[in-house]
Amino acid sequence: MTPKTARQQPLDFERPIMEIEESLARLTSVHPPDDPGVAREVAALRERLGRVRGEIYARLNPWQRVQIARHPARPYTLDYAALCFDEFIELRGDRAFADDRSLVGGFARLGGHPVMLIGHQKGRDTKDRALRNFGMAHPEGYRKALRLMRLASKFGLPIITLVDTPGAYPGIGAEERHIAEAIAVNLREMFSLEVPIVAAVIGEGGSGGALGIAIADRVLILENAYYSVISPEGCAAILWKNRARAAEAAAALKMSSADLLRLGIVDEIIPEPPGGAHHDATAMAATLKAALARHLAALAPIRPADLRNQRYEKFRRLGPFDESRPES
Repeated sequence: MTPKTARQQPLDFERPIMEIEESLARLTSVHPPDDPGVAREVAALRERLGRVRGEIYARLNPWQRVQIARHPARPYTLDYAALCFDEFIELRGDRAFADDRSLVGGFARLGGHPVMLIGHQKGRDTKDRALRNFGMAHPEGYRKALRLMRLASKFGLPIITLVDTPGAYPGIGAEERHIAEAIAVNLREMFSLEVPIVAAVIGEGGSGGALGIAIADRVLILENAYYSVISPEGCAAILWKNRARAAEAAAALKMSSADLLRLGIVDEIIPEPPGGAHHDATAMAATLKAALARHLAALAPIRPADLRNQRYEKFRRLGPFDESRPES
């Protein structure tokens, strides 16, 4: 099931938009379009729809953006593999335990240039969600990703990663197979790779599960995606013992794209179509493709050793804070 066929359920704050769209659909289906009175009413409704849509999406709060990032019709990695890249050949297995279907990767071409594409993959329907484990990777997923990144480094291929996960899988089996160690090794090894790496957060960027494939020279984020050390619900449960305060936690975590850019966590915000990426996956893919190509072109002339050193310094600079107080 693709974003075009996935059912696009409106979110709570989108109800006013849906009501106008339904009125417009009823009017155009019942009355002839060449009736002057109907034409005027249709034009007025369309003008109102554009105004209401603009007002709603211009003042989204962090929790509403989280809801858009989790929308079940939002494009996932394999959707972008088909829409952004000229071809994609999936490679499977970690050569140690199994193939994790929640992390996919393989050879691809971006604008005719060969790259290694790696990303989280969520499911559309119940069966696919179970197969993909809701985008939560096991240790073998991160070991597969590292195998592909080493393969890319061997052949001098740039690496593109697409991040979209609530977090790494926290189950007993994942702990038994050392999920924390698998992510930690990825972090260490990605710092040593001497090929360009561009990461894009396309939906959810949850904790170490996201960071395990996001040590990159450029970190991009879609306008309505988020990137955080913990989910809003998890934060609310820890701080207030009440998951219902997730909206409050989302604001406090500074997890939205604008906050992340201001704090220097990400390098660029990629704009989405009005309403989110799921409203026009083709347009979103074209915008993402242009951004990926632009950053890869900027990184291409940099010497491998310099690339590695700059990546290390980039992450060393994260997290500054100022304890000084303004004088009264």
